Amino acid sequence: MCFSMRHYPPKVALAIVIANMIGTGVFTSLGFQLLAISSTTTILFLWFLGGICALCGALCYAELGSRHPASGGEYHFLTELIHPYAGFVSGVVSATVGFAAPIALAALTFGSYLEAAGAPVDPQWLATVLIVVLVAIHTRTHAESSAGQYYFTALKIVLIGFFILLALYQKPSYLDQIELSGAFFGELFSGEVAIALIYVTYAFSGWNAATYILGEMENPKRDLPRVLLLGCTIVALLYLALNAVFLMSAPISALRGEVEIGYVVARYLMGEQGALIVSIVLAGILISTVSAMVLAGPRALQRLGGDYRQFGFLGKLNAAGIPKNAIVILSGIALVFLWTSTFEQILIAAGLLMALNTFVTVLAVFISRRRVESAALGSSFAMPLYPLPALIFLLITGWTVIYTAVQFPVQVVAVVSLLVLGYPLFSRLSRS
Repeated sequence: MCFSMRHYPPKVALAIVIANMIGTGVFTSLGFQLLAISSTTTILFLWFLGGICALCGALCYAELGSRHPASGGEYHFLTELIHPYAGFVSGVVSATVGFAAPIALAALTFGSYLEAAGAPVDPQWLATVLIVVLVAIHTRTHAESSAGQYYFTALKIVLIGFFILLALYQKPSYLDQIELSGAFFGELFSGEVAIALIYVTYAFSGWNAATYILGEMENPKRDLPRVLLLGCTIVALLYLALNAVFLMSAPISALRGEVEIGYVVARYLMGEQGALIVSIVLAGILISTVSAMVLAGPRALQRLGGDYRQFGFLGKLNAAGIPKNAIVILSGIALVFLWTSTFEQILIAAGLLMALNTFVTVLAVFISRRRVESAALGSSFAMPLYPLPALIFLLITGWTVIYTAVQFPVQVVAVVSLLVLGYPLFSRLSRS
């Protein structure tokens, strides 16, 4: 494959979406969910609900991106449609939590799986090396960045398909753990389910990744809707299949509270030697995830650098048109997370803030509709059944945010503090 252009073609944009979505969440969330939920049907329904939520969000972002095509993701949409301060906060959140924290999380999981496979190196150091290598790849040219991401993602899909088929070939011994029970209806609207849904929505986060490179796509108005919807559909099907395989292949008691779910399942399916092989496979899958986030995330920082003179160094491009400084800074923040935070702290904080970020952005769809003339609306992508997809997304996401806020008030205080303390800084930057 040869990429000679200075833009990302549709297949690479699709690879970025899929790779951003399939990462740490689906291989770690089940253990946390089983701590609070007893019904496996409820858990599978949550993964189905997460897929619906992601598809509805993708429809909203496809409409926004088709009408407002520029790189930067939520930063661009909120700056243009709500208020520059909303975009400013979103850009900071995207840089510090939306991408840097998940990069750290996925890289740490990569290191943990290699350690489980026998690598005689601390997982944090393995994660550090992975981040540094990917920064080197993505700060060169669009051609090298595109080719690397495309092949990493193709490898990921092949490996996940191999894992699912291998598990089914081994004839899972715990099929009876998946059954419809009365507990399903009793648990469905509980606070525990809402918290569990945060883990699911975190696993689905990344469906919006293509909007961060919107200005670098060949034909964003045409390709963005296809990329987002196809990416979400592929990932939703893979997630349902993976979690069904997990629940069928190992006893719930062995899965509950575990982080390396793939390793636990592989050990029951194939013994210790097979588990070691699968751990290496899962580590390989996570390379694509970290790669996609290192590629897409810095575009929000790049827009900040373009809009605020004090951050001008973030907006600078190298000779190949790559925002090298933004990539290096974002990856540096990820390394700080990697060496200073615990796994669960990163996951909860990232899940809550990313949910809030997308919630406000979907609200911007209604503003965009009011501003755009009906004639202009017909020339760009418009979501079907408007406003139903937006309302479904807001309902599901709002439900999880409210319950999470009740359960984790410290995170809420941190978010409110960010909003209050950030405005004076924004005002000063805007005046100068």
